[in-house]
Amino acid sequence: MEIVWTHHAEERQKQWQSKLGITREEVENVLNNPQQIIIENEVFVAQAKKGNGLLRIVFVNIGNSKRILTLYWTNQINRYWQENNYES
Repeated sequence: MEIVWTHHAEERQKQWQSKLGITREEVENVLNNPQQIIIENEVFVAQAKKGNGLLRIVFVNIGNSKRILTLYWTNQINRYWQENNYES
């Protein structure tokens, strides 16, 4: 499946790369192989635990592509991680 980056997502990735070393490749790996997928307000959130936090990638499926809307890292794992949800 093709991954499409919005301008906003590219800018956010650059910010997180300078802060925590989160690379574009790492984001795409989490998107393709998330530890968990959450559905929020008709969009998907692929997430994976990283260090003492959580990398969250907000995306939508459009045709045969995943369009990344935004991404961020948070240390509030308990707020977002859903124990009874799908885990790959």
